[in-house]
Amino acid sequence: MNTNPTETVTFHPHQHHTGADAGTVAMAELLELDAEVLRPYLSELTDWLGELSDREPGRIVDLGSGTGTGALALAQHFTQAGVTALDFSPQLLHRLAKKASALGLADRVRGVQTDLNEGWPQLETSDLVWAAASLHHMADPDRVLAGAFDNLRPGDLLAVTEMDFFPRFLPDDIGVGHPGLEARVHATLNPGPSVDWTEHLARAGFVLEAKRPFAVDLPAPLPAATGRYAQVCLQKLRSHLDGRLPADDLAALDAVLDSDGPHSVLRREDLTVRTTRATWAARCP
Repeated sequence: MNTNPTETVTFHPHQHHTGADAGTVAMAELLELDAEVLRPYLSELTDWLGELSDREPGRIVDLGSGTGTGALALAQHFTQAGVTALDFSPQLLHRLAKKASALGLADRVRGVQTDLNEGWPQLETSDLVWAAASLHHMADPDRVLAGAFDNLRPGDLLAVTEMDFFPRFLPDDIGVGHPGLEARVHATLNPGPSVDWTEHLARAGFVLEAKRPFAVDLPAPLPAATGRYAQVCLQKLRSHLDGRLPADDLAALDAVLDSDGPHSVLRREDLTVRTTRATWAARCP
């Protein structure tokens, strides 16, 4: 997350190189809320990858796994597969291990602490490699993709997913005036289109099988965690907005973020979740 107010805000939570415990805890909460609220999207994505796979994968690698959103979803979908989750943060991998154990997946999901900027760890050949919102954090993503290529056999798949930006949650009329507030927040901070990995995949030797956009549009009512998910996301955006939006807009946003206020996102029943993500599925020839 950028801290310079003249820079854009990014929402790409994996493979973070920070030792700050508070930041790690906050990031873990965001990842876990994202997984809980967007469960239907994750199910749709893993179903699609299953359709593309020539055979049931036996070994899967998750690059920049964070708390295991992808690793656990893949283990639950591909019920015979072992999943190796690679991440720089031992704290996030610890949370992954606890969740895997609670889900009865400890025997099939393992975390490996590694800095992918320094190269791949020694792994067995995999049948599927997954990288969700992590590659662009790498110092040399082309080298990481080359490692993925070497880790796969001919015919096997690599799946790379990117998200456009923070999801949107609020109705146009939030009840405190200032219609269109969330749209203005996004227009102020959104960095624009995410990375297109097509050429990077080709340079690594992959053949693009498909690129699929996923439009997430979840209507109310939503899971109880949605309010906190919206609050965490909007608080991150709010921390970059001083001096960039009019004071009355900022006051309206603060009213929405106030946990105890009448217009708080924690109390609203009209929240929705709107976002777009894209996945590149590429095959080793």
